[in-house]
Amino acid sequence: MNMTTRFAALLVRLILPACILAVGWYGFRQLSVPLEEEVVEATEPTQVRSRVQPLEIGSYQVQVETNGLVSPHNQATLSAEVTGLVVTINPEFEVGRFFSVGDVLLQIDDRDYKTALQIAEQEVRRSGSAFDSATRAKERTEQLIAQNGASLTELESARSLLVQAENDVEIARANLDQAQRDLERTNIVAPFAGRVVTKEVGLGELITVGKTLGDVFAVDYAEVRLPVAAREFQFLNLPEREIDRPLDVTLHDSLNPDNGAQWSGQIVRTEGSLDPNSLELFAIARIPDPFALHRDGAVLRIGQPVSATVGGETLENVITIPRGSVRSLNQIHLIDAKTRKLSTRTISPLWSDENYVIVRDANLRPGDFVATTMLVYAPEGAVVDIISEFETKSLASQSATGSPTP
Repeated sequence: MNMTTRFAALLVRLILPACILAVGWYGFRQLSVPLEEEVVEATEPTQVRSRVQPLEIGSYQVQVETNGLVSPHNQATLSAEVTGLVVTINPEFEVGRFFSVGDVLLQIDDRDYKTALQIAEQEVRRSGSAFDSATRAKERTEQLIAQNGASLTELESARSLLVQAENDVEIARANLDQAQRDLERTNIVAPFAGRVVTKEVGLGELITVGKTLGDVFAVDYAEVRLPVAAREFQFLNLPEREIDRPLDVTLHDSLNPDNGAQWSGQIVRTEGSLDPNSLELFAIARIPDPFALHRDGAVLRIGQPVSATVGGETLENVITIPRGSVRSLNQIHLIDAKTRKLSTRTISPLWSDENYVIVRDANLRPGDFVATTMLVYAPEGAVVDIISEFETKSLASQSATGSPTP
């Protein structure tokens, strides 16, 4: 190989790497030029807007809501105490009809019982005459004994006859009493003013002792068994003894809540034990004249489901917060009255129902506001734009006419 060829090969080995390095350096320089940064405009923070209610310290009467079924306070099954044919049935002794105390609901043929009464009366007169004769015989025997005209054996015999006559009088009188009761029992008399539930006897039917004639219940007042939860005990002064003051209760129709019907009653007693499953205490409310026989108003029927409102204790120095303002974990959004800044506070309710949560908290300042709008965005310390009452009415009007609301 000559010198020219060697020199050419050397140049190729030197120039080629140099070209590669030059191209790489040029690309590095081009790529390393800083790009012009895009200017991002700062976004305004999302504005927090809410309706509010001022915090006020006052009193609040607890209203316990419960429910139950109306039941009669006295229900009885009428049955026959004597045997005989049914000869008369009172028109009021029909299912659903009312009757008064002392009404004769039906009559059983009483001829045999009148005869038995006459026989018993005659037996009383006969035994009375025998007793009088035995008494006079004993007295004569005692006189003869005093004159030595009779023996002691005759005196003992006279005394025995007198004792027997006396026993006969007692038996006759007992039989007379029994005959009188049997005759009275031929009339099935209403034990109280009531209403007929069932009737199980017909005219001309032969009934025997113990035969069921029908079921009736009293209508002077009805009762409702109302469950009271354990957390509600402390707020109700439930009567435990007869001398305790009854507690007022208002009942509403659960079958048709929109009809506006209501009945006033009183809780007059409580049961002596808690329900083993729910640990609830049952209070018994009494409602007078449920069928409106002596008053104006709606009828309260047996077996009707009702809701009940019981007035409880009045809580003093408390703050009433709308139920809709309380978030999960018993949190509320407070708004400072001066700075309008938002803060979140956890509360401990004394009482709560479907409308309000009642608290007694020294850290809640009267005059501050609680947010009543459901805030999706509620950063701590944000300044709140309070929706005015006028704006609230305007939004409500737009919503009512179908217009979109913000």
